[in-house]
Amino acid sequence: MKKTFLILASICLLGGMFAQQQNIGLVVNVKKQGAAIQPTMYGLFFEDINFGADGGLYAELMKNRSFEFPQKLMGWNIFGNVELRSEGGPFERNPHYVRLRYSGHPHKHTGLENEGFRGIGIKKDATYRFSVWGRTSSNNSPQKIRIELIDAENNPFESKELEITSGEWEKYEIILTSPNEEPKATLRIFLISAGPLDLEHISLFPTDTWKGRENGLRKDLAEALSELNPGLFRFPGGCIIEGTDLETRYDWKKSVGPAENRPLNENRWQYTFAHRFYPDYFQTYGMGFYELFLLAEDMGAEPLPVVNVGLACQYQNNGEHCHVPVGELGDYIQDALDLIEFANGNTSTEWGKLRAEMGHPEPFNMKFIGIGNEQWGPEYPARLVKFIQAIRAQYPEIKIIGSSGPQAEGKDFEYLWPEMKRLKVDLVDEHYYRPPQWFLDNAARYDSYDRKGPKVFAGEYASHPRNRKNNFESALTEAAFMTGLERNADVVHMATYAPLLAHVDAWQWRPDLIWFDNLRLVRTPNYYVQQLYGHHAGTNVLPLTWNKMPLTGQQGLYASAVIDTNKKEIIIKLSNVSEENRNISISLEGLKKKMQLQPEVETILLKGGQDEENTLDNPDTIVPVSSSVTMNGTTLSVDVVPYSFNLFVIDYTD
Repeated sequence: MKKTFLILASICLLGGMFAQQQNIGLVVNVKKQGAAIQPTMYGLFFEDINFGADGGLYAELMKNRSFEFPQKLMGWNIFGNVELRSEGGPFERNPHYVRLRYSGHPHKHTGLENEGFRGIGIKKDATYRFSVWGRTSSNNSPQKIRIELIDAENNPFESKELEITSGEWEKYEIILTSPNEEPKATLRIFLISAGPLDLEHISLFPTDTWKGRENGLRKDLAEALSELNPGLFRFPGGCIIEGTDLETRYDWKKSVGPAENRPLNENRWQYTFAHRFYPDYFQTYGMGFYELFLLAEDMGAEPLPVVNVGLACQYQNNGEHCHVPVGELGDYIQDALDLIEFANGNTSTEWGKLRAEMGHPEPFNMKFIGIGNEQWGPEYPARLVKFIQAIRAQYPEIKIIGSSGPQAEGKDFEYLWPEMKRLKVDLVDEHYYRPPQWFLDNAARYDSYDRKGPKVFAGEYASHPRNRKNNFESALTEAAFMTGLERNADVVHMATYAPLLAHVDAWQWRPDLIWFDNLRLVRTPNYYVQQLYGHHAGTNVLPLTWNKMPLTGQQGLYASAVIDTNKKEIIIKLSNVSEENRNISISLEGLKKKMQLQPEVETILLKGGQDEENTLDNPDTIVPVSSSVTMNGTTLSVDVVPYSFNLFVIDYTD
């Protein structure tokens, strides 16, 4: 009996080893080119959360530069004889400024200093443009200030003087060159003449900005976004579109025109989480709709602006009294129509003329508009239909995006999808922030979707592991899920991870795609998944099967295949979420006679421990590694290691 048991045990062990080592044969049918993959398939969603705009992508280094925060001197320390004033300033919508006077004693100083956004990041040998609107006061004699950069130990390391010569408001600037690197500097201004002197819109920018634009975007962050090769850029956010109340919703019209005269707005992420509370988090609108359209153009991405539908954030507001009545939506609808004119109108129109005056006479060729964010209930379609009617009548070519609510299933989702079909929106925005297992379980989510209804925009998604960090588990499960997006490209036309950016010293939400401090950034493993998909999107889906079925989790494997007829590439993406090494053979079938495969295949591997992550101090823990493997005729044989995302690029000629 004992001997028989040992024999059976040995057979089971050998069988298990054989099962682990058996070859898994995948088939890619090159002849059956499927759905076209939209150029907008993989994109970016920007929201001003986690200090993503001011203190982040927008390169301004001064906090509260125009003294318009509710606490007018928040971010500033003042000393000596400094008076805050609001009459006679140069900017109607930013009326406050400071008047500096002699302190009354030769050994007492008058001035002010700015703390920046968790400090001011200054690079060694870099140059910075200090600018200020100033005027002399009470007399016409020139007045002087000294501008200093101060390190964390309170030591000045750069200093220059600036003379204000006119009794009328004028803009003045100087260039500061730093001999030191300092991640948390302070900017200090001394009055070094008799005074009095008025100062407004005190600003400090690096001269080295994205595309070299004066007072533009932080270069390293914008470059990291562009390197994702996005086909779509959704902005200016999700919940900030709604606002905690309608008075604080994001108003695009306030974000255009001269930056000095764009009014301050309260950021709804300032106070949403009591445990991540930032009372100094506001929107200066310095990086407004013009700059966001320009960024989309620079990256080669289609712009997708989103506007308010007349509803404040429904999480934070119960009852119709918080929202715009259906019969009073005229101004909100006009805002949407004017936005299209701003983006696309010729220079003879009101808003097209403003775009031209800002420096872009050519239209931005906007094709999409989102109406509302995570709305739900009958109050949403009741308002949405009014926007649809107005936009269709005036701009029938614009594609309209509606919402399926804040969840990926449930009563609100089940209610809104039929409503979106009834209203004939072009795309439906779905959001899902879920645990890693949900992403694996939903890899076939879109296999059964209605092929004739509105298309899907996966507008906000991220895998949230238990610790809510950007570990490799979250990235790998997203990569597995995205094979289902790709396989169903006839249904899914857009997908954007969210949120995009987070300051390590001032964040409300995680995980996020890119983390940064005042001088550095780190690309997360999730970033590299998005980058690999974005650079290898392909032009058409190819059927990839195992035992004549899509690979959606069998043996812990998830896979998709595409062809890029422009680059002459066949691209296979494969995630192994199991603990086992998988021996895979990929056979290409249905090749045309003229199609010749190149034997050397590029392989890109992204792997790591489930809990591993990239950090600012160790940014390259998990990065893509390229190598090559040789095909055997029309078959590619590879060993796929556990917990890995694999991408194979097969070149061909025809």
